[in-house]
Amino acid sequence: MENIYYTYYESPIGLLKIGGTDHYITELSFVDNPDQVIHGEPGLSDIIHQCTEELIEFFNCKRTTFDLPVMQDGTAFQQKVWGELLNIPFGKTISYLDLAKRLGDPKVIRAAASTNGKNNIAIIVPCHRVIGSDKSLVGYSGGLWRKKWLLQHEFRIVHGIQTLF
Repeated sequence: MENIYYTYYESPIGLLKIGGTDHYITELSFVDNPDQVIHGEPGLSDIIHQCTEELIEFFNCKRTTFDLPVMQDGTAFQQKVWGELLNIPFGKTISYLDLAKRLGDPKVIRAAASTNGKNNIAIIVPCHRVIGSDKSLVGYSGGLWRKKWLLQHEFRIVHGIQTLF
């Protein structure tokens, strides 16, 4: 069993908990409740440090892709969904129906949406890039305001303009 390390990073969209091992990032989550903060000495592996640095670059408009190995527990279907999320280009969005089609079956739209919501590695595994078929902002465990912020941030970097939604 590998050691699990964690740290916290105060981002422009709130406190982020970064978790991982010596080899993978296993968690990037929003901390909205101070009771969620683990007190004591957090650990810092090279991967956790790299993740923090890449997040700083992302929020400072200097990074559009992450070069981090990630791993989260899930079924084969969940792994496939999360893998497909990694193929959505920076600054682009797809619908939940598009995601289901990319998985090979439009009928799995609800399962794909549910799995999208179970993603434990926010931002890096870009579940925020999946929107409603009518282009509306729907479903984001970090809150729709964060989803909007992230999409506008990426859109602004790619297109040099301020507003997407």
